[in-house]
Amino acid sequence: MGMACAGCAANVERHLRELDGVNSANVNFAARTALVDYDPDRISLQQMKEAILQAGFDLVVEEDRNVEAIEKRAWRMLLRRVVVSWVLAVLCMSISMGWILVGDVNMRNQTLFIIALMNLVYCGRPFFTSALQRLRHGETNMDTLVALSTAISFLFSAFNTFWGEQFWGSRGVEWNTWYDASIMIITFVLTGRLMEARAKNSTASAIRQLMGMAPKTARLVNGDELSEVPIATLQPGDIIEMKAGDKAPVDGIITTLMGNEAPSGAVGGTDFLMDESTMTGEPLSDPKQPGDRIFCGTIVHQGRCRYKAQQVGEQTMLAQMIRMVQQAQGSKAPVQRVADRIASIFVPTILLLSLLTFLAWWIIGGEAQLPRALLSAVSVLVIACPCALGLATPTALMVGIGKAAQKNILVKDATALEHLRMTSAIVIDKTGTLTIPAPQVPESSYSAATTREALKPHAREAMQTLRDMGIDIYMMSGDKEEAAAYWAKQAGIDHYQSRALPQDKEDLVRRLQAEGHHVAMIGDGVNDTQALALADVSIAMGKGTDVAMDVAQVTLMGTDLRRIADAILLSKKTTGMIRQNLFWAFIYNVVCIPLAAGVPCLFGHDWQITPIWASALMAFSSVSVVLNSLRLKFTNT
Repeated sequence: MGMACAGCAANVERHLRELDGVNSANVNFAARTALVDYDPDRISLQQMKEAILQAGFDLVVEEDRNVEAIEKRAWRMLLRRVVVSWVLAVLCMSISMGWILVGDVNMRNQTLFIIALMNLVYCGRPFFTSALQRLRHGETNMDTLVALSTAISFLFSAFNTFWGEQFWGSRGVEWNTWYDASIMIITFVLTGRLMEARAKNSTASAIRQLMGMAPKTARLVNGDELSEVPIATLQPGDIIEMKAGDKAPVDGIITTLMGNEAPSGAVGGTDFLMDESTMTGEPLSDPKQPGDRIFCGTIVHQGRCRYKAQQVGEQTMLAQMIRMVQQAQGSKAPVQRVADRIASIFVPTILLLSLLTFLAWWIIGGEAQLPRALLSAVSVLVIACPCALGLATPTALMVGIGKAAQKNILVKDATALEHLRMTSAIVIDKTGTLTIPAPQVPESSYSAATTREALKPHAREAMQTLRDMGIDIYMMSGDKEEAAAYWAKQAGIDHYQSRALPQDKEDLVRRLQAEGHHVAMIGDGVNDTQALALADVSIAMGKGTDVAMDVAQVTLMGTDLRRIADAILLSKKTTGMIRQNLFWAFIYNVVCIPLAAGVPCLFGHDWQITPIWASALMAFSSVSVVLNSLRLKFTNT
């Protein structure tokens, strides 16, 4: 909490990494989250919180369960400040433009002085508090620029209000007040942050949808009685009853089937069916039997059952999915680290440019150009925006990873999402990945059995789509030559190898990489883990072994292999969005800073960006980056 720009995120990250016992820390400015790997025997979360508080920020520990309340409180406070600031800004502009008449010029300026002071004290206080905290630690951030620019505008205007005529008039220098600038800077920046917060809230919609899958209560069986209890009270071993339309509150094993009722308007049947699209991508499961698994968040489509709770709370598959998506959204792609390094030196560079702008105008025009020198220096301070630069990568990644989660593609880290786009060769396991395992049959009856062994639905379509994308596909199988050849042909795969051992899969990945390919390995078993660990991108099937899913960077929930192409296309679109955001963030500063500094005036064009327009453009640049990233939510991929 308390981060104003990417520079703040870099400072928080640095403070965390310097703590004894912290192995690594990644701070995501867009998500306002910190992903920390630490040794609990050497440092506690409370100690981290105290260290961050001393640095001028706040660390809200997830286990406190008050994150949402704190965010809502901060949102309401920000909204109040925006409303008050706009009221004062309209009042200031009305007086400045003569729409509201307030005595003579002196009375008008004194009235504006009071309005601007009210705006600084109430609406602008967070900027000054943050800037002073950063100064005490020898650091700077976006609030430093806002505090400096508004303070200079206000103090220069206050000086002119009470001593302007005596000081400037006696020297023959034209003077004015900039109260509207000091107010509008704060108004536009606060408005921009409010819009950012609203837009960034949309980037986290995938997480909220996942969190909303779990019901709030469960029907607990206690002897012959049923009682509605909060799911937080459930323990492993509890027996839970569900009927058609209910969401499963925890993971568990079916113990008893109790009837065939269906939801209102649906056709009843004799089977117990679950809608497992949230976990596997499949809208309806095969008929469930006692002993079958049920996952938290899945919905009873037909029938009634009782089942025994096994994994509850943070141990459920749904909770693990949420945690994986949160960690992925909080991780950093390689391109973001470059942007972070630039952002960390951005504010000091802008402070220097602002000072040089002031000195250049003073030296060129002497005392007569002092008002323009101050105006130009303030404009440079205001228009520079490390926020846009800091938001460019994480907002796109958050939306991209969230979009992937909605398609049952779980991405473990941002690096995988960035690297998927470069895939030029895929090594895919056969049994369990490309085909559905079936009982072994004698070789003599192999051809007859194949008409039933087992190609996954849409597998051939998925392989054709990948080939159309220019990707080479290699199938590896431990099966006999005849079986491997048959299934490769059925799937439309030209390259295959039979009787493959784990080392053979690893060797193939190495050979393809040596040939210059960017290799994705897709598997589901322990025998695939060597190749998964070596591949540039590793993809596991959601119904595979735990070992394979632990090693893999991406997990496909369900059996639909078309999600592979979706993941690659989403990677390309996300990376393209990041490049767009970074381009516009850089171009914005490259173009706008010289205009704010008054460079056109040196060539006879009496035009430059004023502090008011600078604050509006700065706010717009940050909001535009977030809104551009949100376009990913509506992609067809």
